[in-house]
Amino acid sequence: PTQKPASAMATIGEFDPLNSTVPATKIEVTFGRTEVIDNTLNPDFVRKFVLDFFFEEKQNLRFDVYNVDTRSSNLSKHDFLGQMFCTLGEIIGSTGSRLERTLSIYQPQPLWPWLCCFSNVVTLLLFPQDIATMQFCANKLDKKDFFGKSDPFLVFYRSNEDGTFTICHKTEVIKNNLNPVWQSFTIPVRALCNGDYDRTVKVDVYDWDRDGSHDFIGEFTTSYRELSRGQSQFNVYEVTLLSFKVESECTFVDFIRGGTQLNFTVAIDFTASNGNPSQPTSLHYMSPYQMNAYAMALKAVGEIVQDYDSDKLFPAYGFGAKLPPDGKISHAFPLNSNTEDPNCVGIEGVLEAYFQSLRTVQLYGPTNFAPVINQVARCAAEVTDGSQYFVLLMITDGVISDMAQTKEAVVNASSLPMSIIIVGVGPAEFDAMEELDGDEVRVSSRGRFAERDIVQFVPFRDYIDRSGNQVLSMARLAKDVLAEIPDQLLSFMKTRGIEPRPPLPATSDSPSMSTTTTATTTPAPKQRNTHA
Repeated sequence: PTQKPASAMATIGEFDPLNSTVPATKIEVTFGRTEVIDNTLNPDFVRKFVLDFFFEEKQNLRFDVYNVDTRSSNLSKHDFLGQMFCTLGEIIGSTGSRLERTLSIYQPQPLWPWLCCFSNVVTLLLFPQDIATMQFCANKLDKKDFFGKSDPFLVFYRSNEDGTFTICHKTEVIKNNLNPVWQSFTIPVRALCNGDYDRTVKVDVYDWDRDGSHDFIGEFTTSYRELSRGQSQFNVYEVTLLSFKVESECTFVDFIRGGTQLNFTVAIDFTASNGNPSQPTSLHYMSPYQMNAYAMALKAVGEIVQDYDSDKLFPAYGFGAKLPPDGKISHAFPLNSNTEDPNCVGIEGVLEAYFQSLRTVQLYGPTNFAPVINQVARCAAEVTDGSQYFVLLMITDGVISDMAQTKEAVVNASSLPMSIIIVGVGPAEFDAMEELDGDEVRVSSRGRFAERDIVQFVPFRDYIDRSGNQVLSMARLAKDVLAEIPDQLLSFMKTRGIEPRPPLPATSDSPSMSTTTTATTTPAPKQRNTHA
């Protein structure tokens, strides 16, 4: 079955901003179990699970492994061997789409402590993103209307594992015609057969009636394989396949599987308008109980993007502050104070460097964006072969002071493998920011228009949950600001004629350990090595 992420509901209790712990959500959905393999410590499961992938969401997975002793479907009747936690993004972003994790057993005294040294191997199976285009006609259909001929249309059904059928396409209605020629249509191959080329495809022929009680004329069955071979005529009604072709569409996942890395860079506003960080009224205030808006935005976006960056090293900059010891104003200073290497280890490393900078620099101004954009653009200009794509997250509380220079920087960056996410925090008016988000009018500078729309701007206040649920606020923000990244990456690759590289081979020397597993989705962030 296909399982979309459930809605996340959680409450925030005491929270340490420097700790990765996030309160767990209570909603989870079991989406399937593997078959049982008898008498083995190294099972190779066959049953596949199909999930919808959303880049902009953190899709948390839990795999439970059991030793089955009876035929009971009640898991409490079987021996629990361990469990593994990951996100769907981690599987897709791992080499060869193959992920290994050590099985964990959360018991005071595990019955089988030696089992923890084995790894559970999860292999991602992706269906080809092929698009089928086909056209049908019919000859001498039955006359169903009393005062005229039939008004025929076709309904296509995909067969399911349980023997039922699901509608996957309807043609247009051809009025008053017993020899109709329907328009060609396109449909994803997965929607037609779910990756099984021999799966039955049923087609019903109906006569359209205005009141919705359409008259059944007849039906026939075929399969994707038969259609692709040019099987042309079906049953006595002589429904004929006029044309059939399949085209492959490159997807975001194709590039990730081929080794394309997302390089994530953070830039944080350190201007004085944020307020004194030691005061609760400041946007930079470090509460012992909850994250501030800057940390929330950084964590919400970063924890998703990091799954597609193998080294987990993230450059992090600040802008608009006076730096020690001489008070020089900088608009692109490394948060870790290392001018030679601005990389931070993981999102937690970025957060730690951010909080440390608040203690050492003086908030000042103005709010200049161009220096940081140009800094990342220089890195992106060095790698334009499709192996890397750069995502810059800028978090600010005010209006840009260098709008002309920023627009020029955006126009220049639009020809590079780069996207810019701008999150506005606080109560300020951000109307001028909308000019950079080229959804309506493409950004221009000195008569030059941006080659692509690469900027996404949102005010964080639009995503804050009224009940104070920070996990839900972060999920809403990430979903909106990251939704355009896959299409922006694809637009760059397409304009440069770059095709995905072949998927990287999976490498593993570790045996898998399980007997039967259940897989569970939970829709919101949680602590590592606990329920994820």
